[in-house]
Amino acid sequence: MAEEDDAKIRILQSLRGKICEAKNLGPVSGQNRQRDLCTFCTISLDQEEVFRTKVFDKSGSPFYGEDFYFEIPRPFQFLSFYVYAKGVFQRDLPVGKVSIRKDDLCKYSGKEHWFSLQPVDPNSEVQGKVHLEMRLNEVITENGSIGQHLLVRIIECKELPLISGQNCDPYATVSLVGPARSDQKKTKVKKKTSNPCFEETFFFEVTRSSSYSKKSHFQVEEEDIEKLEIKVDLWNSENLAQDVFLGETRVPVKVLRNDLAHKAWYLLQPKGNGSKSKFDDLGSLRLKLTYIEDMVLPSSCYKPLCNLLLKSPDVKPISASAAHILGDICRERYEVVLPMVRLLLYHNRFVPFVSAVAALELDNTQEANTIFRGNSLATRCIDDMMKIVGKSYLAVTLKPVIDEICESNKTCEIDPIKLKEGDNVEVNKVNEIKLKYFRNTEVCILSINKPLCQQENLQGYVQKVFSSITQSSSSCPPLMCDVFRSLRQLACKRFPGDPHVQYSAVSSFVFLRFFAVAVLSPHSFQLRSHHPDPEISRTLTLISKTIQTLGSWGSLSKKLSSFKETYMYDFFKSFQEEKCIEKVKKFLDEISSNISKESSGLEDAVVLKEGEVQKRTQGKKRLGKKNFKKRWLRVTNKELTYHKHKGKEAICIINVKNIRAVEKLDESAFNRKNMFQVVHSEKPLYVQAGNCVEASEWLEILGQVSRCNEGRLATFHPSNYTGGAWQCCKSQSSSAPGCKPCTTTMLANLQLDIDCDREAERLFSYLSSNDVKLHNMEDACASMAVYQGPQREPEEYSKFTIQEPKETFQTLKQLRNIMEELQRQHNIRSDTTAQYGSLDNPIVGRTS
Repeated sequence: MAEEDDAKIRILQSLRGKICEAKNLGPVSGQNRQRDLCTFCTISLDQEEVFRTKVFDKSGSPFYGEDFYFEIPRPFQFLSFYVYAKGVFQRDLPVGKVSIRKDDLCKYSGKEHWFSLQPVDPNSEVQGKVHLEMRLNEVITENGSIGQHLLVRIIECKELPLISGQNCDPYATVSLVGPARSDQKKTKVKKKTSNPCFEETFFFEVTRSSSYSKKSHFQVEEEDIEKLEIKVDLWNSENLAQDVFLGETRVPVKVLRNDLAHKAWYLLQPKGNGSKSKFDDLGSLRLKLTYIEDMVLPSSCYKPLCNLLLKSPDVKPISASAAHILGDICRERYEVVLPMVRLLLYHNRFVPFVSAVAALELDNTQEANTIFRGNSLATRCIDDMMKIVGKSYLAVTLKPVIDEICESNKTCEIDPIKLKEGDNVEVNKVNEIKLKYFRNTEVCILSINKPLCQQENLQGYVQKVFSSITQSSSSCPPLMCDVFRSLRQLACKRFPGDPHVQYSAVSSFVFLRFFAVAVLSPHSFQLRSHHPDPEISRTLTLISKTIQTLGSWGSLSKKLSSFKETYMYDFFKSFQEEKCIEKVKKFLDEISSNISKESSGLEDAVVLKEGEVQKRTQGKKRLGKKNFKKRWLRVTNKELTYHKHKGKEAICIINVKNIRAVEKLDESAFNRKNMFQVVHSEKPLYVQAGNCVEASEWLEILGQVSRCNEGRLATFHPSNYTGGAWQCCKSQSSSAPGCKPCTTTMLANLQLDIDCDREAERLFSYLSSNDVKLHNMEDACASMAVYQGPQREPEEYSKFTIQEPKETFQTLKQLRNIMEELQRQHNIRSDTTAQYGSLDNPIVGRTS
């Protein structure tokens, strides 16, 4: 049973952060030297690019502002950020890079740091690991003397990098290096593979003896052992160009001093001498990084913690519940609330919990106009809920108009101070028509077709956004409506004499914290793939400000003189005649009415993922390489489609109910990495993702959307059918059952993308890191329960919400017991670390 539990342990890695900005970027060689550069940034796991920003206009200090998040599906050694200068008629030129070892990522977690850019040296761009075996063998020469030969066997390599997007043609050189010798030998070249199997053995003469010795083991001289080492270099064979260095490792021969045999995996290392040379100042890059590695235990380990958290809505008072305590002790860490919200959502316990927490907050709110204004546990929970549940709602409501704003690039500045030279807010049609008296007719027409004025541009965009929002009530997710209805009722109960509070309680979330924020930062809500340009960001800022004001219907009853900016006062006057207040009230009534909406989550197609891939369908041509073409792949909760380009009609449509398996494809099938297959009612669809992160995301989403399908396969073929046989099992029947068991898809909520075990592990991690605060809260409860006089709480006690000390103390005690047991389970499994020198824990060899 223990072995079965260990098999279910998952090591999950994720990276979240932001590429903020660069400063004083240095010149690059070539024609771009000494000029401002159009630059972009990339993120790489070792040498595999997994993220790229858009290109930014000429600037030596560009502001990127690009957020990123991705799961890391494989082991890695370095996380690297590259800055490139965009080439017009030539390839992109590297400006510099920031490389951080995986073990050092924790030093920078959660905070912004400036990193100096280092030069991009080809000899330092390495990835992969090599499996070596070394032995000392005695040999007797023809004249009867005895000597020793060093046997070096190159077994195989794993995870070598792609070269120009394709598998490499690797070979290895093996050298015995010493003060006065350097003997080198070479393996054969392996074609088109990142995991070459060499299985080649080389012999080196280590030392000689002038006479025969009867000793059972010939002892190599001490000085030779100390000075000799085996050096293994991996190269990519280039037919018409210089071979590309892939990495090296160095193993001292003295590892055989106590044992005549040594066999281990080694990480490939860069050539150390390249990084020691001096280089010009290339500038710096500001990054914010949060790397998380979770060891997720079997589900049974987390049941006590989950059960305690899920009882929270029923605990009286709510402040004594486990969920409220967690939010209380981790209030400075905003990310702590997210896994708790996910768990409550998955188990349908969110609405009663957030209603109880909101009621507690309202009890401490003295004025109606300050309702839900702070960054409290209630507001943080609802914020996270809206981001999770309302993702498709935002896409349907805002994405079309956001795309129009970003792609049309109209000027919308109305602040006179920020106008560019030549711009004028008051430019109007009459002034342009006057041009016909001074210029020819053709010029006049061109002039009339220009935007009439920035203010009208902004008014048009605001009207579109506002109308999209106020007409979207039917698309609002039922769960959001349930929360808004509860907030409205609680606010009316707390402030029965205020007619406006029932609306401000809802608008403070749906307008101020949801729609306005999404307009301001569309890339953060997956409405755009990249951070918008500064001019478009300014337009979105102005629209967001206006939407906030229009949405806060209570503020519309105030005088317009309450605006701080005069230009906003003048701009906003035009909206008074549009009866915006009535439209807002009608919208808020519809999304928070007493009529419960039935869920329609699966009635409309929701886009789960889309992107560019390389696609090949089984059996069209004999030569598979020519069959790979770029296609736009798109999966919704209803169908999987691929298109010639984004926005074009679908070439092929596969109903997700017909998907029978989604599995990885062996690299050897087509000599390509990051491939997966979709097995459906017709021939398999073979797809190559852009990188390991993309491949992992496709596999997870397609696996989830088809998990409950009837007719799911139990086995699959990890390779392709060609030459009359499956390459994996050599079965000659194209319809032969698979030779490998299908992957068991983890149970998760597809619409909400929730992995309960992982969320519980995150909560355990946060609780463990705040153990001192838990102790302080226990002390505070004990002090309050024993001492019945006037409360004289220490400063740290006042940070906790303790209404019933005894109830709170009992919950804390249960949390403590659960944490101790979880820690014990972690300790048991942490003792089974992979042996140093194994494939999972390779040796970090010396560099030159």
